Amino acid sequence: MNDSLNLDKFKQQIADMYSQRSSNYDDEGDFHPSIAHHLVEYANIQTGQKVLDIATGTGLVAIEAAQLVGSNGRVVGVDISTGMLDMANTKAKAAGLDNIEFKLADAETLDFPDSSFDTILCSSALILLTDIPKALRRWHQFLKVGGLIGFHGFAETAFITGVILGKVARKHGIGLNFHGITGTQEKCSTLLTDAGFTDIEIKSAQYGSYISLERAKNIWAISLKHPLSSSLRQLSPEQLIQAKADYDAELEALVTDKGIWDDVTIFFTFGRKGTNNKSLL
Repeated sequence: MNDSLNLDKFKQQIADMYSQRSSNYDDEGDFHPSIAHHLVEYANIQTGQKVLDIATGTGLVAIEAAQLVGSNGRVVGVDISTGMLDMANTKAKAAGLDNIEFKLADAETLDFPDSSFDTILCSSALILLTDIPKALRRWHQFLKVGGLIGFHGFAETAFITGVILGKVARKHGIGLNFHGITGTQEKCSTLLTDAGFTDIEIKSAQYGSYISLERAKNIWAISLKHPLSSSLRQLSPEQLIQAKADYDAELEALVTDKGIWDDVTIFFTFGRKGTNNKSLL
């Protein structure tokens, strides 16, 4: 792997955004630690296995996996954010782990030998890839026969502010579909099937909660800075003002006595590399 990456504009924006968040990422709440833990738990990682953690971030998955595989196992965590990798390395050293390695690398251009890993996991980040089907086919090659892949898929109803943002964007002629490719269990299953995986299992879990109208409205400004919403910034100042008004009105219509329900349905999606799989690359 390289010590530096030649990223396109979108990926560099993603890398910079997460590097800026790296120092307090683990303090943002228990959501990411919780779903990372359950992804590892469902993967049933065993002693001595080799694990690849894609988009490792601060190492939430990688560190837990390293504790499970033991001294005879090995974990590699890759990410495009130097800030996140710095935090992951610091945490791994504090935990006294010497069976883990973090690499600066693009998940879509990884170059490991075929059949290198028993398990490949990707927590939260699949939707940030530019060509998910192609990436899954590439990762398929890295797995040993019978090896397991696991990732988080987010339902098309997940994160109400994103759902409303997408609705408003379409009203103004802009296509935003944050979770469309993983929006249903069927879509998650198809992704893995088309990439050559078999024995697909999906566990659905709800992490939703009620949020205040004020909090939901404030997410507008945060969303505009996110690389996935960059097309919205093409609107004129007048159009943006109207889009924000539309966004607020949509949220106001959803308010209940408890606040606004923020659905967070996650599909813990797993598949295996079968014995007769051929390269699909």
